[in-house]
Amino acid sequence: MFRWGIFLFACVFLYVRLAGPKGIVAMGGPSFLGLLRMNVPVLLLVGALMVLNWSLESEKWRLLLRDVERIGPWRALMATIAGTSVALVSINRTGEFLGRVLFLAPANRIAGGFATALGSIAQFVVTLVAGGIGLLLLTLSGTPLPWELGWMPWVLSTLTALVACLALVLFLYPGLLRQLLLLVPFLHRFDQASRVLSGYQRTHLLTVLLFSTVRYLVFGSQFVLLLLAFGTGLSPWAAALAVPVIYLIATLIPSVMLTELGVRGSVAIAMLAPLGADGAVVLFATTTLWMINVALPAIVGSSILLFAHIRTKGNE
Repeated sequence: MFRWGIFLFACVFLYVRLAGPKGIVAMGGPSFLGLLRMNVPVLLLVGALMVLNWSLESEKWRLLLRDVERIGPWRALMATIAGTSVALVSINRTGEFLGRVLFLAPANRIAGGFATALGSIAQFVVTLVAGGIGLLLLTLSGTPLPWELGWMPWVLSTLTALVACLALVLFLYPGLLRQLLLLVPFLHRFDQASRVLSGYQRTHLLTVLLFSTVRYLVFGSQFVLLLLAFGTGLSPWAAALAVPVIYLIATLIPSVMLTELGVRGSVAIAMLAPLGADGAVVLFATTTLWMINVALPAIVGSSILLFAHIRTKGNE
C-alpha cells in the first residue's frame, strides 16, 4: 500500500507540476518550449550529467554501506533513484533515505539509515563550503547582491563557515555524532544500529567527501550550462560564483520537494537579477534543471519502488 501510495502521489504531483492547466509547460508557453527546442544538445549533455550525478550518489551510498550490507552497483542505483520519489513529501529531501533502505535486508535498515545520514552530512558540508566561497568572492569583487554591501555578507560568510566547520567535525568524527544522537530519548533504542557510525576509518570518510565534491561539481555545472545556454546574459564567471550561493541559500530554507522548485526559482531570480539576468529566463533554466534532475528520476524511481523486490523479513 505504501509503494502504491508513493507511486500514485508522484504521478499526480508531476502531472500537475508539468502538464496540468497551471503546470510548468502551460505557464511557460511557447517561450519555454522554444528555449528547449533550441538547446537540444545542451539538454542531452545535462541529461547525461544527471545520470552521472545519481551514479556518483549511489556509489557513495554503497561505500557507506560496506560495513552494513554488501549491495551491488545496480541495486544501489535503483535504491538511490527510488529514494527521489519518497523525497517528494519530505523536508529538504530527508525522506530519500527511506526509499533507499527499503532495498536492504530488514535487519539492516536502521543501521543503513544512520549510514545514509552520514552521506547527507558530507553533501551538506560541500554545499556550505562551496556556497561560502562563492559568497565571499562575490562580495570581494563588489558584485551586486540582493542585499546591501556592508556587514551582511560578512556575517553570512562567517555563519556559513562556523556551521560548515561544525558539520565537518561531526562527519569526520561520526562516533561523536552517534553520542549526540543518543542524547535524544527516542533514539536510545537504536544504540546497536547506530554503532555503524563508530566503525568508519578516516580514509573511508575522506573518500565519501571526495564523491560528494565531484557530485556537487556535476550538478553545479548543469545549472551553469543551462543559465549560459538559455541566454540569461550572465558571464560564465558570474554564473559559476552565483550558483553555489543559490544552492547554499536554497538548502538552508526548509522546504519539501513539492515547493522546492518555487523556493529555488525565487532564490535564483533574487541572486541573478542584480547581475543583469532576465528573471523569466532564469526561471526557465531553474525549471529545466528541476525537470531533469528531480522530475525524471522521480518518475523512474516511483516505478522502481512499485515493482522492485523489497524484502519483508529475514535476509530472503
